[in-house]
Amino acid sequence: MSAPTQPPTIRATAKAPPGLCRLLERLFPGAVLVEARPLAPDAAADSGASGEAEETGKASGYGEPLLLRLRQGDHEQRLVFHTATPNEFGHDRRSDRAQINLLSYDTFGRIPRHVRALDVGAIRHLGHGGQAGQDPGDLLSLRDAGEFYLLTTYAEGTVYAEDLRRVARSGAASPLDLARAQALARYLVDLHRERRHEPLLYRRAVRDLVGHGEGIFGVIDGYPEHTPGAPAERLRAIEQRAVEWRWKLRDRAGRLARTHGDFHPFNIVFGRDLELTLLDASRGCVGDPADDVTCLAINYPFFALEHPRAWKGGLGLLWRTFWDTYLEGTHDEALLDVAPPFWAWRALVVANPRFYPALPAEARDRLLTLVERMLAAPRLELEQVEALFQ
Repeated sequence: MSAPTQPPTIRATAKAPPGLCRLLERLFPGAVLVEARPLAPDAAADSGASGEAEETGKASGYGEPLLLRLRQGDHEQRLVFHTATPNEFGHDRRSDRAQINLLSYDTFGRIPRHVRALDVGAIRHLGHGGQAGQDPGDLLSLRDAGEFYLLTTYAEGTVYAEDLRRVARSGAASPLDLARAQALARYLVDLHRERRHEPLLYRRAVRDLVGHGEGIFGVIDGYPEHTPGAPAERLRAIEQRAVEWRWKLRDRAGRLARTHGDFHPFNIVFGRDLELTLLDASRGCVGDPADDVTCLAINYPFFALEHPRAWKGGLGLLWRTFWDTYLEGTHDEALLDVAPPFWAWRALVVANPRFYPALPAEARDRLLTLVERMLAAPRLELEQVEALFQ
């Protein structure tokens, strides 16, 4: 006589379809799904913390994450169910979107203090097909699969972008703000100590910097036509300069290191004091350290564009603290020699109205002018950035 079938503890809803509920039941037997809701790309938009139209308000990301709140007895935990969405940044094909989730699952565990990847898979859309066996040599068909998904743990705390907005509004950096800038620099110092000796991987990282859908070419293609401050001929000239830089960098394979790959303030979560969790490590977690450093550093002047008076006693102090701590910890003066195209890439992102639609044309023009100067110079000059606020 067969055992009675246990009723499911997780019920399907409009936000949590049956397949997701069954997955959660397999991974967390006996758990109850308390809540399922979409996560906005910007914490301020998600929490309703600000009713203002922020120039630094992030309008979109590369997916549609769903926050899941589970309860098992007295224990409650939060998870995030990620699916990628089609867009013009190299994600138009299903295989592109599958790659994002598969690479995330393979690499999140390499990065200290990163959220954990719990599962990756594909969403079956035809409703039939057999179960995979227990033999690790069995073949699992994706014939009936649709989009891919990734399930991760959830980072408790506040994204670092909220710290930068607060400093921008107040014009003053607190001791904790300075300590966090130091902590982020020291984190990268430790992360980048792991070096790799694989020239082909470095060449790929440089190639992706310029030519990938998420890189310079793709971000430029994502600018809407007739974007104020960013006419097509200007973007084309920037792109051509970036190609020249690819040939300057491609043989500097000795710089290859472990990287996060997307170390910006919306992927950095602080809990209490200096408790740090990271999100969305990208691009295989290997590349030039200049990628991570410029990815964060550009946000100090970017968040100051709306509040230039906040530079001297606020965001400018964080900028200098971050750079000084990192360079003292690594003695990597050569980073400034290779940084201009990485800076250009990140500046093109924050100037793109697809990501930051409230950014005024004047601010976009100032960012792109700085990009042009950086790409024309032999190395990244930190003083050029500070000149924006003098």
